[in-house]
Amino acid sequence: MTDLTGATWRKSSRSSSQGNCVEVAANIPGLVAVRDSKDQHGPALVFTPARWAAFLGFARAPR
Repeated sequence: MTDLTGATWRKSSRSSSQGNCVEVAANIPGLVAVRDSKDQHGPALVFTPARWAAFLGFARAPR
């Protein structure tokens, strides 16, 4: 398991006020972590920066 104790979490500026969002921490060298903002002590998905960039590229691509 990856230690995310020092993670600095941030929400997208496009997040709804109803709390249905994810938070991302990119301040840990070599990792990008993603978690559910409603379950801050729950599990997080952990990506390499390259895999996270690939995911963002896919998510932003026009359909």
